[in-house]
This record gives sequence, structure tokens and C-alpha cells, in this order.
Amino acid sequence: MLAALVILAAGCIDKDTAQKAIEAVQGGPPKPDVMPRMLNAEPPFRVPTALWDRKVQGNVTLRLYVDSTGAVVHDSTSVDQSSGYPALDSAALRGAAQLRFAPAQLKGKPVGTIVFFPVYFRHPGAPPLPGDTALHADTLTSHD
Repeated sequence: MLAALVILAAGCIDKDTAQKAIEAVQGGPPKPDVMPRMLNAEPPFRVPTALWDRKVQGNVTLRLYVDSTGAVVHDSTSVDQSSGYPALDSAALRGAAQLRFAPAQLKGKPVGTIVFFPVYFRHPGAPPLPGDTALHADTLTSHD
């Protein structure tokens, strides 16, 4: 960080060097042009039976590192925002092990990146949570 500031203070810096110095001070790789895209046909998250029977619902936000092949690096997976139910948080972490992604891309090349991944546990027999959008049955029916 001090080296970046010394270079900037010296006044002999071009645009590319300045950008690299800024990124060094900000402490992170450049943001990908294309973020990872989940490839699973169905989300791999299951509510534990005891909570399902009680119609418990909640949201969990996971912090995942998706590598340049699209694989989730499981040692880096953690709960960023808890649902308030440890069993739902654990179910989200278990499901994350089965996630598959198309990798992020930077300038057309696959790169690893951190993703904040929301998991919404809902029960069809429970009322919507605050912030949920309630759909009416007639909006789900198609007519020919």
C-alpha cells in the first residue's frame, strides 16, 4: 500500500500503472465482466424434516468462492447472513456442496470470484414472509 502511494506521489505514472496501484490499495482482483451462472436444474437445498413439519421458513445468504472451472471451493463457503435457524443455515451449507456453475469471466477468460448466494426456504402451506411477492393461482395458469 505504501509503495502505491509513493508511486502516486512521485507524479511519474501512466493510466495503467495508476489503475494497478488503485486496485492494490483497494485490495482485490478486478470485478468479472460476467458473473457465475448456476447450472443446477433444481436448487439442491432441502428443509430439514422437523422444520418442514413446523412450516419454518427463512432466508440464508451464503458466501461462496466459485473457481475458474465453476466449482464451489467448499472450504471457503460460509454463512454471510443467517436465517436465525441453525438447522436452515446448515441445510444451506450442505446444499452448496452440490452447486455447479458456469464460471465467471473477465475479458473472455474464466476466473474465480466470490459470490453472495441467497437461499430461500419456503413452505407452500405457510404465509409469505415479509418482502415476498405473493402470486395468485390465476397468474400461474396459462390459457390457450
